[in-house]
Amino acid sequence: MRRHLVTRELTSEGPSARAPRSGGRSVTVNIAESPLTWLHSRGHLTDIQLFAGEKLRADWEAAQLSGGLTMRWDPVRVSGGERGLEPGERQIAARARFDGAVKLAGPGLSDVLWRVVCAGETLPDAERAMAWPVRSGKLVLRLALDRVAEYYRLG
Repeated sequence: MRRHLVTRELTSEGPSARAPRSGGRSVTVNIAESPLTWLHSRGHLTDIQLFAGEKLRADWEAAQLSGGLTMRWDPVRVSGGERGLEPGERQIAARARFDGAVKLAGPGLSDVLWRVVCAGETLPDAERAMAWPVRSGKLVLRLALDRVAEYYRLG
């Protein structure tokens, strides 16, 4: 796992994005760590929930749903080539898995699931963006990850 440690101000909601004020409480955080691994390392997510979230993020990235910046130069399929899926076919399969997992999570749960797992938002940021009460996102995220784990047949 990558490490990029910085010192942040510690607030009642957790580490803030600001540097600590003099005399204030501070904490060292790894900003290269995903919100999912942060929650898991503090006992808020089970191993299966973490693995489900990581599989969903892997499908998100493999499906290239975040948009590309340059032209694709994938080779065209040639008959008699290697067995297995070609890059475009792997992308389509990943998109189908991602869509199936998000659909099973449901409309009430998929918003926080996408924000935290795919967009990498912290739970407090996602809660604010969706105008949810503080600390309500953790329960909703856990329910969503349970459903994603069910989709991927992890539990």
